Amino acid sequence: MTDIVSFIPAAPARSARNESGTAGTTTASARVWVAVVGSTLGAFMAVLNIQIVNASLADIQGAIGAGIDDGGWISTAYLIAEIVVIPLTGWLSQVFSLRNYLITNAVLFLAFSVACAFATNLGQMIVLRAIQGFTGGVLIPMAFTIVITLLPKARQPIGLALFAMSATFAPAIGPTIGGYLTENWGWQYIFYVNLVPGALMVGMLWFSLDPQPMRLALLGKGDWPGIATMAIGLAALQTVLEEGNKDDWFGSTFILRLAIVATVSLSLFVWIELTSSHPLLNLRLLLRRNFGFGILANFMLGTALYGSVFILPVYLARIQGYNAEQIGLVLAWTGLPQLLLIPLVPYLMQRFDVRLVIVTGFALFAASNFMNVHMTANYASDQLFWPNIVRAIGQALVFAPLSAIAVSGIEQENAGSASALFNMIRNLGGAVGIALLQTFLTKREQFHSNVLVQSVSLFEETTRSRIERLTAYFLSQGVSDHALAAQKGVIAIALRVRQQAFIMAFSDTFFLLGVALVIALAATLLLKKPGHIEAGGAH
Repeated sequence: MTDIVSFIPAAPARSARNESGTAGTTTASARVWVAVVGSTLGAFMAVLNIQIVNASLADIQGAIGAGIDDGGWISTAYLIAEIVVIPLTGWLSQVFSLRNYLITNAVLFLAFSVACAFATNLGQMIVLRAIQGFTGGVLIPMAFTIVITLLPKARQPIGLALFAMSATFAPAIGPTIGGYLTENWGWQYIFYVNLVPGALMVGMLWFSLDPQPMRLALLGKGDWPGIATMAIGLAALQTVLEEGNKDDWFGSTFILRLAIVATVSLSLFVWIELTSSHPLLNLRLLLRRNFGFGILANFMLGTALYGSVFILPVYLARIQGYNAEQIGLVLAWTGLPQLLLIPLVPYLMQRFDVRLVIVTGFALFAASNFMNVHMTANYASDQLFWPNIVRAIGQALVFAPLSAIAVSGIEQENAGSASALFNMIRNLGGAVGIALLQTFLTKREQFHSNVLVQSVSLFEETTRSRIERLTAYFLSQGVSDHALAAQKGVIAIALRVRQQAFIMAFSDTFFLLGVALVIALAATLLLKKPGHIEAGGAH
């Protein structure tokens, strides 16, 4: 029997083919394009809502009375729910029909977006963000699936370029939109902003997708052990990644226990999927050469994509003292150029070897991070301009070609599994990247502080001279006690040392992001040209 979980509902696919022509046609009807644009708009909004909150986190925390450590759960709750639901979408869209499932979740996403603006405490916000993430997470793989199943092969690069807007442009532009709305309108508007494009999305999907009967009997045939172990494992893993750095990782009993739960659950999930006659996900797709190496490159892309969007605002706020709007304006240059470049990518994919386009993109993205490895205290918006432009070009060149080559040769019945795995792995890469960078930043700051402190000694003439100058400065500013002025001088030097240690640590994090992208580039070099792939073959 065909894998009942992985394939996309047959009737919508047939309808699209009938409107587009034969399976080998090079054209698609206007109605199919409306479905593609509507679904990719939904994916854009879902990804945008991961990052749009980050620039406004301090304002939200203050409004709902959340502590600095606990406020991270406003973002984490959304991410956990999103990562858990993505693998379920192929099966649930079959149970409830593609049209019903997609439109219902789109409407619920809008409703819970507005509800988040009315949260009055941390508990309410976490629950509402989790439900928003659970409904929004459906929109991401469904858009990818619609592109690779409803569009003919010749038009898929255009659809994937549209989808790339959600995958790479949305994270880059999210802090810009969030910062502007927070500073000028209030943090609640980062949730209200979903309403107008959301209404357009629902209307487009309502018009373009045919009604299909639900198949509720499939609920009884579902891979429930796989669903349970996957949900528990991914939720535990995401919590470990979010809380680990704050709780000293495995020095915390809570983190250690969750890590064991995640390891056991995910190991069971893999075993169940490989032995079940009706698996939730066809993990054997990972053995196919292009899909397997494409997944590895996509994981590293997620690490660098979300990691850089995380680390830059932290640097600008902590070292340069930028507010949310100023941070958004700096990050805008990682997003806006993509609006011009992404529409050109399908043309490049037709003219050049797809692998060359991907390698060029990863090389530029890596170079943009290596450009930031010699940061100083004066390294701010002007100095970040060109690295951000180079990063924007690299990101624009990577996603659509990587998606196309990874899913090349994937059969219709495996499209759901391929879509779920590809999108889940990118988000998981982002979660791992952010957790890794948080820990790496802390450890490198401690390392550089220890090194710098050793060279700032009272036995050094330069240190004593610096303290004397600072003492004189504070005395001239109205401090009457010489000892107090000297103490202020020592504190000023200590703060300067710590600031320098942080700057050096941030430089190291950009180097680490560059290395991750070099690994992605290496994985790309192992891809086979799409035309040389045997359909369905495991290579």
